[in-house]
Amino acid sequence: MFYLLGSIVLTSYLTLSFKVVERYNIPAFQAIVFNYLTCVITGSIVNGAFPLNSESIQEPWFKWALIMGSIFISLFNVIGYTTQKLGVTVASVANRLSLVIPFAFSIYLYNEEPTWLKIVGVLLALVAVIFTCIPHKKDPTDKQKPLGLLPIILPVILFIGSGSLDTLVKYVEQSFLNESNSNAYLIASFGTASTFGLIALLIFVLKGKQRFNPYSILAGILIGVPNYFSIWCLVKVLKDSPGNSAAIIPMNNMGIVLFSSIMAALLFKEKLSIINWIGILLAIGAIALIAFG
Repeated sequence: MFYLLGSIVLTSYLTLSFKVVERYNIPAFQAIVFNYLTCVITGSIVNGAFPLNSESIQEPWFKWALIMGSIFISLFNVIGYTTQKLGVTVASVANRLSLVIPFAFSIYLYNEEPTWLKIVGVLLALVAVIFTCIPHKKDPTDKQKPLGLLPIILPVILFIGSGSLDTLVKYVEQSFLNESNSNAYLIASFGTASTFGLIALLIFVLKGKQRFNPYSILAGILIGVPNYFSIWCLVKVLKDSPGNSAAIIPMNNMGIVLFSSIMAALLFKEKLSIINWIGILLAIGAIALIAFG
């Protein structure tokens, strides 16, 4: 339970951090790139040494680490953009709406037995996240430019991306990882994300599309350390609870929705409508059904 709580709090912190980055006018993409470089360094310190070598390329999990790293850098940028444009709550909810994908995957591939209460819990969770995603009525004095189709497109991208990522984590953890190689897998994933990000950042700077902001390094460090441990906690809780991922992943996702929404309202004064709060209350019921059903 400790690792599950750690995953919820640390992942919520990541979403909330994008609002702070925006307030200090730090380019989110640059912060994200240095965040993944920080993840590599953090993982190496936790491991006691850099765990990758020339033989790692031959490992069966290595190609999955490359795919996971590509999803990391892409999805994290979408989360950051969504947070800044639509708010912490919408970004978190849209991200975690994908809980149905790994839930179905676990049942189909690993023959995990779903109870009716868990199924009802997942359905209730879907209703909860939809209610939470309904935008608050805008203030007529707000002169912000209309967002067009972004409130629809961004949640769809987050749904597919986050669902794919959670499913990939579960598949690789179940098929290839153990205590001796899980950290190497994570560092390879983070290393892939940081490599792609650094190449893209260099191109942007050389072409004059972005100006390097040195504060992005500090922001990357403050985001990267919690980011590493958020994934580490998720892998740990899945490994410690074999055969129960169909409950753990939805619990993790809905816990993140709840914690992020409450903290966004307290810290950033994000306004939630009555329907949004009903969605949050439904999420509490969904967590109870999924956890204890």
